[in-house]
Formats: sequence, C-alpha cells, structure tokens
Amino acid sequence: MSPVQDPSRKDEWYFCLDHRTVEPLDGCRAAVRLGPYPTREEAELALETVERRNEAWDNDPEWADDD
Repeated sequence: MSPVQDPSRKDEWYFCLDHRTVEPLDGCRAAVRLGPYPTREEAELALETVERRNEAWDNDPEWADDD
C-alpha cells in the first residue's frame, strides 16, 4: 500500500516551500515540503514554527559554539 493510500495518513498536512501553500499527503515531492503536521492550521504555521525552533536552538547553551 502506498503512503497516499494508507488511511492512517489521510489527516497529515504539509507546507510546500515551492508554492508556499498547505497541501495533503499527495502534494509535491517530500524534498520541498515541511511536515507532516496533524492539522491544516499547524501546517499553515510551518514557517513560523521553523523560525521559532531555529531561534531556540541558536540560543541553546548546550549547543553554543562559544569557547
């Protein structure tokens, strides 16, 4: 069974970086998408989520590049 036909994955949503849109599982190729997200609304916030996580990681003292 392909992932697109798998009923357990029907509620997955992705954010396409090429088109800047939210799409279901059978959208663009995985290399240009963020996700999966459990809801369409969360996928709509994908870029904000990435920015927030990157900032948190950049400021994480366990990963600091300072000597």
